[in-house]
Amino acid sequence: MRAALVHAVGGGVLDIRDDVTLAPIGPDDVRVRMRATGVCHSDLSVMSGVLPQPMPIIPGHEGAGEVVEAGDHVTGLRPGDRVIISWTPPCGGCAMCLGGQPYLCVTFMGKVFSTPRFRFGGDAAPAYGMAGCGTWAEEIVVPWQGAIKIDPDVPYEVAALIGCAVTTGVGAVLNTAKVRPGATVAVIGCGGVGLSVVQGARLSGATTILAVDPLPAKRDLAVRLGATDVCAPGDLKETIATVTGGIGVDHAFEVVGTSATIRAAWKAARRGGDVIVVGAGAADDMFSLSAFNLLFEGKNLLSSVYGGADVRRDFPYLTRLWKAGRLDLESLISTRIELPDLNEAVTALQGGEALRQMVVLD
Repeated sequence: MRAALVHAVGGGVLDIRDDVTLAPIGPDDVRVRMRATGVCHSDLSVMSGVLPQPMPIIPGHEGAGEVVEAGDHVTGLRPGDRVIISWTPPCGGCAMCLGGQPYLCVTFMGKVFSTPRFRFGGDAAPAYGMAGCGTWAEEIVVPWQGAIKIDPDVPYEVAALIGCAVTTGVGAVLNTAKVRPGATVAVIGCGGVGLSVVQGARLSGATTILAVDPLPAKRDLAVRLGATDVCAPGDLKETIATVTGGIGVDHAFEVVGTSATIRAAWKAARRGGDVIVVGAGAADDMFSLSAFNLLFEGKNLLSSVYGGADVRRDFPYLTRLWKAGRLDLESLISTRIELPDLNEAVTALQGGEALRQMVVLD
């Protein structure tokens, strides 16, 4: 089958191959034929080494497809089922899952680094899948807990977006921040996840939704999706003063993943407000606060991993919101491409202009 392979950190060009095979599925696994997969900044972070993963690796973690084979122990899925891939499968039995934080489950995490799911070349060299997925391939093998069944009438492209960008963004609003009607919100970074935060804030009834991004096109789209105000990063301080009367917002969402944007979100939040870190940053990019400010400003610094989601609940819930016309997911897709176009897609994403490029697989 075809897949896009990264041989080493910082290697640059993807190796688009047609000689990739899958390891046999285990009794608790499913094999999924990918139908759509997004190109996300986290994929670039794996290629650059910002998010450490074993090499060689097939990137991709945001996708949807069709089950083509199920292991002997799998009872809830069968060939033909339409599924969304979850890059953090909840085992259902660990302390995190039982304690209501399935997005922090690490039961399957060890296999990400120890079990290569792919083989390539004449010598069947091993390769790993990003976050245990590797959706930039025509087929993948994942634990059955990582394939969430959805209604067959949900388009694959919409389903793929729910697999990461939408769940991460909307979930940060509904699950992590628990934004209430009448709240004021700032969103720093208007990529696919940031625009999903904007939509989540609109769904929650926020009265002020300030979208911050250096690109006018992304700010314009943010307005279409629910933002009440927009500005470039350099104008954030002045705009916050204007739209909140100098108080600051109730909830400031950082959706870039840098210490600089976390600091900007901290400054944008009011005293006693929430600062929600959604962006995935580098391990050596340090953010610091004085002990005095941390206590006396009364602000809450929150992390939102995968939108604080329970994918078993939230994937179907988000598809229902889309069906009801409450979520505009099609507007998040800037370009539809094919698997051989991934190198150009990576270049476009690095340039900052692309929103969500969607790989469509027949």
